Amino acid sequence: MEKQIVHLFVFDTLADWEARFAIAGINNPMFAMQPGRYQVKTVGLSTQPVTTIGGMRILPDSTLDELQPEQSAMLILPGGEDWDKGKNLEAAHKAEAFLAADVPVAAICGATSGLARLGILDNKKHTSNALAYLQALNYQGAQFYQDQPTVTDGNLITAGSTAPIDFAYHIFKKLGVYDDEVLEGWYGLFKTGDPAYFFKLQKG
Repeated sequence: MEKQIVHLFVFDTLADWEARFAIAGINNPMFAMQPGRYQVKTVGLSTQPVTTIGGMRILPDSTLDELQPEQSAMLILPGGEDWDKGKNLEAAHKAEAFLAADVPVAAICGATSGLARLGILDNKKHTSNALAYLQALNYQGAQFYQDQPTVTDGNLITAGSTAPIDFAYHIFKKLGVYDDEVLEGWYGLFKTGDPAYFFKLQKG
């Protein structure tokens, strides 16, 4: 089985918590339907180290310029302060290319503002931190806004900053990381903390 790569965009001010459940589940073979099917690699604006909002330093595996949609199973865009400064639009343009090539994109928190700036959310169901957050931009997609933690519309997954667990759930479902029973067990365990879901996970 050829390993498929899920690319995580990394940059200074990246919000550590927003993609952590997703990348841990993708990269960890435990409970996976096809253990070892996926691997997470990081991609940055350059190969220079970046520092997350939590102070962690990450050395990107490659650059956005080098990344082509056919090389990837998904592009994950976490939030961070730079998005609100109008930065990281290179990553938003790359997401646009991914969607055009029918490759999934998952964006959370500030990353949704980057997509909104390019008009990517103008005709797709989506969510974000709040409707008003996007309306402060040149954004025409209010009729498609869903007041939910996470929304999937085709190959586009969007989420607000307080929904890292729901974000991961939608990503796992899109990629087929777990079978349905394991996925529901995982979600129940991390969403509620009820140990009964752990036994459901093991049985899956």
